[in-house]
Amino acid sequence: MQRSLSVGLLLPIWVAITQPVLADPSAEELAKQLANPIASLVSVPLQYNYDENIGRYDKGSRHTLNVQPVIPLSLNEDWNLISRTILPLVDQTDIAPGSGHQSGTGDTLQSLFFSPKAPSESGWIWGVGPAFLMPTASDDLLGSDQWGVGPTAVALRQTGPWTYGALINHIEHVTTDGGHADISSTFFQPFVVYGFLEGVTLGLNAESSYDWEGDEAALPFNLQLNKVSKVGSQLIQFGAGLRYWAESTEAGPEGWGARVNFVLLFPK
Repeated sequence: MQRSLSVGLLLPIWVAITQPVLADPSAEELAKQLANPIASLVSVPLQYNYDENIGRYDKGSRHTLNVQPVIPLSLNEDWNLISRTILPLVDQTDIAPGSGHQSGTGDTLQSLFFSPKAPSESGWIWGVGPAFLMPTASDDLLGSDQWGVGPTAVALRQTGPWTYGALINHIEHVTTDGGHADISSTFFQPFVVYGFLEGVTLGLNAESSYDWEGDEAALPFNLQLNKVSKVGSQLIQFGAGLRYWAESTEAGPEGWGARVNFVLLFPK
């Protein structure tokens, strides 16, 4: 089932890439900006993830649609403020014995990056700022019911067709909830993206996280193929790929999963 799902997701992307190319001269530049998490580009990514083998008996499954608007604001001639929001919409089943089915919103992560408009002399692009966890979950099993805060940072370089770098944040609880373990979690995401002609990119990242309270780590790898295109007058990016959980928490997903990406672009 996993392999057939993966082939079904990837095949339309390959077919689209082999079709006559988008005549938009900005497709490659847009793809390069999208590879940069703090580019000065308004976008609304919709990222769908499928994971399974969840829970003590590996019987659970989860569908997650992350709504991730990115809004850059110009502070002055030298600095931007980049707002990145992640609101998960979750549908899950049997993630714990007797838990049944839940569907709704998860907790929201809001990150703010203060970033110089120009790269450093050595070519590095970077941003730092705060990250906030907000308890927006509609069900106890979809979130932590806690407020959290901590630092976040990103650094990357773009040279030729390559983009590589890493994003990190740490969230510490500022409120507690008796029904959930206190949050103390570090997220680290190294990434590399290669840009082909006509707005096609191939990216690999690792979304590692470590729970300091539970002393548990999770490490999914994601390989994804994306393409910038246009529907009518609307610029978009779409893509799909595979994810593999190299390490997971005791009750987390295992094995293979899938990811589908759709992004609305609003260049200035």
